[in-house]
Amino acid sequence: MKRIEILKTYKIYIGGAFPRTESGRYYQPLANKKPLGNICLSSRKDVRNAVVAARGAQTGWAEKSAYNRSQILYRIAEILEGRRSQFQSELELQGITKVTAEKEIDASIDRLIYYAGWCDKYTQVFGSINPVASSHFNFSTYEPTGVVGIIASEESSLLGLISMIAPVIAGGNTCVVLASESKPLCAVTFSEVLATSDVPGGVVNILTGNTKELLEHFASHMDVNAVVYCRNNKDEINQLRLLAVDNLKRITIKDNVNWDDEKVENPYEILNFMEVKTTWHPIESISAAGSGY
Repeated sequence: MKRIEILKTYKIYIGGAFPRTESGRYYQPLANKKPLGNICLSSRKDVRNAVVAARGAQTGWAEKSAYNRSQILYRIAEILEGRRSQFQSELELQGITKVTAEKEIDASIDRLIYYAGWCDKYTQVFGSINPVASSHFNFSTYEPTGVVGIIASEESSLLGLISMIAPVIAGGNTCVVLASESKPLCAVTFSEVLATSDVPGGVVNILTGNTKELLEHFASHMDVNAVVYCRNNKDEINQLRLLAVDNLKRITIKDNVNWDDEKVENPYEILNFMEVKTTWHPIESISAAGSGY
């Protein structure tokens, strides 16, 4: 007797937990005419819940030492390395060759380690002491933007995803991610990696679902400070920019990106989601404080 195949139901990832979508809806993306699984069709309320979780985690994550954030990103890479066979299987299920899948996993691990290395260095490289006419020290340094929405690459289900999450959280931001609609498996499995790593709940939240349905909620939510869009649909880009005007949300467009290119890997990706803070301090106060020693 022929066995009935039981498709896995992939849940979403919010606040360090794996709830089912509030909408109760699912879809079955196809690869080679076969369904990949039961994937959550996230709703507006799921987006709101994810943003609440990201906002709640942001202050604590930003206050961690840069060295600690570096350790945590490195730990994510370690766990991904240990689960590479599962990711390879899912990448192949989604239609790519074994060799390409192996290269994508290697590049994803290396990219996490690359940004782990920058966590405690970018402020030293890009911060500055500014020349001023008065007797003050004037310092410029970088602080996190806050909560970042990520509309992940539709084609690169793992490397494209990690290439955006890593620089966002390296700088102390938290994020809400909308995974690839047609190739969502690696994003959900990556959330399992995050759940077993040292990343605090709420720092990364991963949703699956229909882009047309959810894009406006990413763009219009008043507690999302920035959105990075990693696709090339011109209508969606225009909609995103129009809706983001209400709270002057920062929009970054990553269309037609070759995620395998080493040019994608650079510290300026961290700065895309940072704010410059300038501090003044009178020189006399520092001299007076020092004269007591």
